Amino acid sequence: MRKKLIAGNWKMNMTPSEGIALIGTLKDLVKNDEVDVCYCVPAIDIVPAVEATKGTNVAIGAQNLYFEEKGAYTGEISASMLVDAGVKYVIMGHSERRGYFFETNEDINKKAKKALEHGLTPIMCCGESLEQRQQGLTISWIREQIKVGFEGISAEDAVKIVIAYEPIWAIGTGVTATSEQAEEVCADIRKYLAELYDAKTADTIRILYGGSMNAANAAELLAMADIDGGLIGGASLKTDFGKIVNYNK
Repeated sequence: MRKKLIAGNWKMNMTPSEGIALIGTLKDLVKNDEVDVCYCVPAIDIVPAVEATKGTNVAIGAQNLYFEEKGAYTGEISASMLVDAGVKYVIMGHSERRGYFFETNEDINKKAKKALEHGLTPIMCCGESLEQRQQGLTISWIREQIKVGFEGISAEDAVKIVIAYEPIWAIGTGVTATSEQAEEVCADIRKYLAELYDAKTADTIRILYGGSMNAANAAELLAMADIDGGLIGGASLKTDFGKIVNYNK
């Protein structure tokens, strides 16, 4: 039985003081023993967010890390820095990082390996553009992202990775893939993981859906057999995030 994970991606929003206030507002709204909850916050918010969530059911995640241990990489953050600050999860391969900062599948693979080396849980993103979907390339495109992203990673480590399927055309647009569309891709990701590894490994890995999941559609999406949670953008900055976490109540 895969435990649901609801991860909020704050993106480049919330100053440290604003973040602490939001955590306080959401504290009682996101209690749900049946669901894992994390906030993936901007780097400058990590330390205060970890402090503010102590004693709660919320873990803190980062939005990025660099794949080198340390060195002359101005502006980057290492896995060991994140661990020392109290981070549990780290997003990698988000379409915004791929699109704006030209991150490749190979970069994501290196980041995943470095995160795993330090005991962090990678949230590895994948997804297609509207043009790719219209051309019928969705499955082949995402399979390539998964193939390269997991290359050289053992089954023992693969089960520690969370995959987030986010159709780019549904991120922040208000347009959501139908439950059937989302399930179709998530089911194929699991099928492909079974080909790369084995059925047991594939059945263990959690696959999230991201792309305008909100309080109104969360229950329907999360009822799908292969959707194990959500990577939530805009709705994670509102009290409605609590309704998503408690979709089953």
